[in-house]
Amino acid sequence: RLKPINRLQVILQHLKMSKHIDSTAEVLLEKRGGAGIITLNRPKALNALNFSMIQQIYPQIKTWEQDPETFLIIIKGTGGKAFCAGGDIRVIADAGKVGDKLTKDFFREEYILNNAIGTCKKPYVALIDGITMGGGVGVSVHGHFRVATEKTLFAMPETAIGLFPDVGGGYFLPRLSGKIGYYLALTGFRLKGRDVLKAGIATHFVESEKLPALEKDLIALKSPSTENIADLLNSYHMKSKVGQEKEFVLDEHMEKINSLFSANSMEEIVKKLKQDGSPFAIKQLETISKMSPTSLKITLRQLREGASMSLQDVLTMEYRLSQACMRGHDFYEGVRAVLIDKDQSPRWKPAALEEVSDEFVDDCFKPLGNNDLKL
Repeated sequence: RLKPINRLQVILQHLKMSKHIDSTAEVLLEKRGGAGIITLNRPKALNALNFSMIQQIYPQIKTWEQDPETFLIIIKGTGGKAFCAGGDIRVIADAGKVGDKLTKDFFREEYILNNAIGTCKKPYVALIDGITMGGGVGVSVHGHFRVATEKTLFAMPETAIGLFPDVGGGYFLPRLSGKIGYYLALTGFRLKGRDVLKAGIATHFVESEKLPALEKDLIALKSPSTENIADLLNSYHMKSKVGQEKEFVLDEHMEKINSLFSANSMEEIVKKLKQDGSPFAIKQLETISKMSPTSLKITLRQLREGASMSLQDVLTMEYRLSQACMRGHDFYEGVRAVLIDKDQSPRWKPAALEEVSDEFVDDCFKPLGNNDLKL
């Protein structure tokens, strides 16, 4: 039997060795072969991003970026249901109610992380298997490669909770083909499986059950270039047949989406939808009528301006908008209605699009001086 002191040393040694693969940690950061692997590990919370996870992921990406022995970065989620269902919104709402500075710090650090991913010098591969919304989109969509599966469920549902599609939504959404991005942003429409690829959000499609093999092959690559990684992803992509026979879910509506959502104002979009009167248009009207009028107006302008901005400028703009939402009413009311009381009946203030003045919207976009996001 071990002497007591030795046993303690063995336990300590073991703890030290297993530190980076502590299965209770909210995010696992490990190096395997030539790959740095980030695993979001809050399966019960659908791997929602909280402040401490963001604070751990950012420096690790920066370290791997400088490491000559790390050739790529992989990010994935545990639990089989979600890649990452978003940011920890409820905690932020609670902080805002008591004036805690988390409402400033969370968005600041999250957007700094989004930018680090968007500018990462190492190939970044996001395995977006399962629910991928809001903050989960932010830690995947700006990377080089996004691998969707038949389980992927993508959405930016922020207008339903008095927010706007942030985490760089103002950058990637208006760059999708036609007006798909505007449609997704304003209605929170959910894309599934191969449609996530067809919309231009994912770069590859691979069956969920093939992901462990793909990951193993990525890890085994010897000093790969971005091209080598692309070749490997392409070979898996070419072999997957799931959902190939179906056409893009929005195909039949694209003409309408492109014309109806190209209007310059929310009022005009609503007017066009009413004039159109098709079942599709009526359904969109119904959806939009449930959203925060303030969020809708902010979002439309965010995307229109973001269309010609750099990712850095978009994130700076979005930080200003996040702080405007934290000062306002609708975010707290949206979180109450959707996440806390779950009555799904938010009482927005103002309650109608016409009551959200241009001056108010302009105000949301104003610089914050010393408090602006610096990238």
